[in-house]
Amino acid sequence: MRAPALAVSLSFAVALQAGAEEAASQDGPFLYVANQEAAAVSVIDISIHEVAEIIDLTTLGYGANAKPHDIAVEPDGSHWYVSLIGANTVLKFDRANELVARVEFERPGLLAIHPNEDWLFVGRSMAAVNPPQRIGRLDRSSMEIEEFDVFIPRPHALELSADGEWVYVGSLAENTVVALHAESGEAELVRLDAPHPHVLVQFAVSPDGRTLVGTAEMTGKLLVFDLSNPDGPELTREVDVGSRPWHPSYSADGSSVWFGNLGGNEVVRVETSDWEVHRRADARLAQPHGSAISPDGKYLYLANRNESGHYPAGSNNASETRMGSVSVVDLATGEIVKMIEVPFYAAGIGLASNPR
Repeated sequence: MRAPALAVSLSFAVALQAGAEEAASQDGPFLYVANQEAAAVSVIDISIHEVAEIIDLTTLGYGANAKPHDIAVEPDGSHWYVSLIGANTVLKFDRANELVARVEFERPGLLAIHPNEDWLFVGRSMAAVNPPQRIGRLDRSSMEIEEFDVFIPRPHALELSADGEWVYVGSLAENTVVALHAESGEAELVRLDAPHPHVLVQFAVSPDGRTLVGTAEMTGKLLVFDLSNPDGPELTREVDVGSRPWHPSYSADGSSVWFGNLGGNEVVRVETSDWEVHRRADARLAQPHGSAISPDGKYLYLANRNESGHYPAGSNNASETRMGSVSVVDLATGEIVKMIEVPFYAAGIGLASNPR
């Protein structure tokens, strides 16, 4: 069943690429979208919110099941990285979208760039049933990687402290958060007292570095941690946010946290002053996964998996083929102002924080 879906998705990608010549001539900045079930990466020019290029990974020697999952981008946009679950590989591309390096890593998942050092941290995929209880630290220049023990089953959620001294890792299988010293690799474990597994999907750190939030798929909560002691995050609040919250992003001023509810097809905004929850369902959302906020702080981007295969209202594609999409949300109003079509199963996304 996978192969036909892939073939159709890539046919859609070719058609979309043909209509994107104007966008491709732009200078960006760019949003990179991992199209997990299409073995492709979409490059979106966010100055005009149009697809600039679609990179077919099968033309680079990877199979239809390469499964690109997450994206990390150099702060200046000079290079970007993508994890391939099915190929056990992390790829490095330059600004011109040319493949420049690759490194093997078993079932890579989420990616996080260190703010000061030449490191990229690599987690494990949710699709891995029993991956190593380690994460990777990749030297971005040499593309050499070393692994550090985190001592938890199925490490997934992955984020760095604001100063880069600590890496926070969360387990899918037990209620544990690990604070890993980014340089030494020494790990401190924080056990969370809960009757059921939270299943920690992803973390985000506030702009002031004082707070860590984590989305919990199974309990439908946003977990809030105090980072006064950065080696021992203290859980201070559990906020009910709805069905299957996914990748969170802080607003530039730290006043709100935004994410999609994958199980509810909702855009969620949580005000950090009182942790009040605002949810807005939209028929155009289809299992929102990755999130990112534009460098100017005006827009939230949500990647839609659309595993159910329906066409969201407002789609421009008249065929019956499954597709992915990226929702552009105006942070001032919370409304979706544009839907950008991309190949099937849009998952992790990334953009440069200070593009040049």
